[in-house]
Amino acid sequence: MSGILLGLGQLAQPTALLALLGGVVIGLIVGSLPGLNDSITMAVLIPITFGMEPQVAICLLVGIYCASACGGSVPSILLKIPGTASATVTAYDGYPMSQKGKSGQALGLAISSSTFGGLTSAIVLLFLSPFLAKQALKFGPPEYFMLAVLGMSTVIGMAGNNIAKNILAMAVGLIFSCIGMSPQTGLARFTFGQVSLMDGISLIPMLIGLFGITSILEMIEGIQKTPKVKEVKQKVENFKEDVKENYKKVKVVLPDKEMAKRLLPIWVQSSVIGNVIGIIPGAGMIMAIFMAYDQASRRRPNLEFGTGVPEGIAAPEAANNAVVASSMVPLLSLGVPGNSTSSLFLGALTIQGLRTGPTLFRDTPEMAYMIILGFIVANIIMLPLSVYYCNFLATAVLRLNRMILSGIVLTLCVTGAFAVSNNVFNIYVMVFFGFIGYAFNKYKIPQSPLILASILGSMMENNWTQSMKFADGSLSVFVTRPLSCGLLILSIIFIGMPLVKRFKANKAAKAA
Repeated sequence: MSGILLGLGQLAQPTALLALLGGVVIGLIVGSLPGLNDSITMAVLIPITFGMEPQVAICLLVGIYCASACGGSVPSILLKIPGTASATVTAYDGYPMSQKGKSGQALGLAISSSTFGGLTSAIVLLFLSPFLAKQALKFGPPEYFMLAVLGMSTVIGMAGNNIAKNILAMAVGLIFSCIGMSPQTGLARFTFGQVSLMDGISLIPMLIGLFGITSILEMIEGIQKTPKVKEVKQKVENFKEDVKENYKKVKVVLPDKEMAKRLLPIWVQSSVIGNVIGIIPGAGMIMAIFMAYDQASRRRPNLEFGTGVPEGIAAPEAANNAVVASSMVPLLSLGVPGNSTSSLFLGALTIQGLRTGPTLFRDTPEMAYMIILGFIVANIIMLPLSVYYCNFLATAVLRLNRMILSGIVLTLCVTGAFAVSNNVFNIYVMVFFGFIGYAFNKYKIPQSPLILASILGSMMENNWTQSMKFADGSLSVFVTRPLSCGLLILSIIFIGMPLVKRFKANKAAKAA
């Protein structure tokens, strides 16, 4: 209780509340702009937060993270253009409902569902993170090594049919994590004579490149595919006309009591799915929204999903926002990022001199609980702000020139990468990873395994070295210690169960 009061004291500061409010507004705006998302925005803004007070910087990022998923539903419903990847499924029923003249109802469903899912995940974060952090205080090197292995195994287990691509991405990430000084020998590895690489690859320039530069490269590619300037201008004008047409009769209508009662089982079910997926490192929002939509269609088989049913909007929107705060659970309690966006939080906390994991709750409980309470408050204020935004501001935002936006993003990327350590070399790192991210997207290789592996790689290596010294080179240390053994069993389960299911499915298909 004392930790909550300390966190509340930090959050109650006027500057922190204003930053949280500003973050929610920014999140709604960037979420509704196709091509931008929370990851790109946070990657660009993190270096700028270096000179801010810790509570101000973190509240700003919390607001962006919470609101961007909700903002992505606006163009998804009105134009069938998802503002973020997490709003992809929302278009299945959101756009048909909009075509029926019920744009306001569809937006109201999306906003209320997002708020419900976001609040449930924030409550899960409030109760689960401190508990896991207390348990993590019992961890030694073997436990931390197996925890990193568990994080890797979840990526493989949740890969579906993309196991090979996920393993490839993790392998690339592990290679990058080896750059720098060896913890065993103290010798430089893979530095190619560059002094700037002695401490390894800086996380922030890498993330800025993977998200910001990649998005710019994809935007340039899209322009090049349309060779005539007139055609580009015509597409822009058509887009603006569509926006005007769709917004003529739009006014957000929140669900009434009857609709809320009807959707409550879907909200609860989808929120549970989102929270479970969010806690699992590497799973991500995309899996959550598709699972929630599938389960909702199974729960209501009498409804024709894809034609504009309220459940088709409520399920993915509740699920994607439920992932938000729950993805912070492994980061705050164990020091393991749940997804790519929580990896950005890791960078932000590092810049502010804060260390994630159990020591965060022990040494700086006021910051740990401020983050948690920030997610709760952000989701509460998101509801009225989203309504206001959709009614009055979204039209102007959707009509912004994409070329101007890309120029602004590029400027902020370069400035942000340089500002991390005032080193030009970070700009080269950013550009390099921008092309890496572009190539990954081109060949549909997920980026999350790469990011996770590059962060966990050094953690694995350091704790492996310490474990072997502790056990005189015996591997039995990972089995004889209860917590380590438990994490090992979980890792095997995460890898084995999907593979067993896949084997049974193939066997059944051959038999048929």
